[in-house]
Amino acid sequence: MDKKIAIVTDIHGNQSALKAVFDDIDCDPQIEHIYCLGDLVGIGYETNEVLELLVSRSDISFVMGNHDEAILDVIAGREVYSRGAEREHHQWLAERLDPKFISFLKEIPTTLQANYNEIELLFVHYHLQEQKKFLSVDKEPTDQKLDEFYQNSTAAIVCFGHHHVIHHFKTKDRLYLNPGALGCNHKPYAPYAILTIAESGATNVCFKEVPYDNEAFLLGYKRLNVPDADYILKVFHGNQHLKN
Repeated sequence: MDKKIAIVTDIHGNQSALKAVFDDIDCDPQIEHIYCLGDLVGIGYETNEVLELLVSRSDISFVMGNHDEAILDVIAGREVYSRGAEREHHQWLAERLDPKFISFLKEIPTTLQANYNEIELLFVHYHLQEQKKFLSVDKEPTDQKLDEFYQNSTAAIVCFGHHHVIHHFKTKDRLYLNPGALGCNHKPYAPYAILTIAESGATNVCFKEVPYDNEAFLLGYKRLNVPDADYILKVFHGNQHLKN
């Protein structure tokens, strides 16, 4: 029997985008599970709303993202990778995180593995060093570089996020897939991917962009005085609020 899963990543505290994607996923009863590849929170300010929506479902598996990790580090008083305005932003979000979600975030693993129709999948927020630290974003990825990095992996499909653009590389060794950032886009669309693994082992990837109304979300950055709002609105949302 064919197996169909949804892959979402980099929600970044954008509840309206997440809800639009869930509504779209729920229209397809053949999708049997959702994999969320980290950065549930951070950048966007709807931390509690996003987490409430995520924990309300029983059909999602998660991996830890760097922003999730940073906010937990702030709460625990540990050294945080972020500095300057980004550190202030993480502190602001951490102060507003409902404590009931802390244990949920703490329990999220760094990696996940799954098997569908004898095809092994690896889920990770981004490529990991041996010390389980994320590599810096490679803005010019190639299939050769990915194959070299994962040469010792037994996974036939590697799914990741972090770099906010789509990756779709198919080599003789494996498939590499990043559906793009669900919550950060220069247009009012929320991307995700549907992966189908046939009984024969053949794979098919469908990239989707779900339209949603993001005006209230974008205006909320200034309304709430979110730290680093000007930078976030420009870099992660393309200053759409100025065009509405």
